[in-house]
Amino acid sequence: MERIKRNNIMASSNLKELIDADFGKAGTQSRENFNQDAEAFCLAQTLKEERLKAGLTQEQLAEKIGTKKTYISRLENGKADVQLGTLFRIFEGLGRKVEQLKK
Repeated sequence: MERIKRNNIMASSNLKELIDADFGKAGTQSRENFNQDAEAFCLAQTLKEERLKAGLTQEQLAEKIGTKKTYISRLENGKADVQLGTLFRIFEGLGRKVEQLKK
């Protein structure tokens, strides 16, 4: 099985084919797991970049939003899930305003 997978990866000519070969086709459990991990990674990187742009340490941000530095660290390393309310508090702590979209 690994040989077939490796051959499929090597035969990939674009990113979609590579992801399909390595993580399975869209709709499979392995692909859903990959998508969730990729989204968590992107969110973690964005949070870290925004914190650094704001000139804050993890500890300073944690203090501003009423949580612990270890939680911010875990978020930035993709090791913790974030609730929407906490995400809004983080944005506010970074000096960003979250508004409801108007129709």
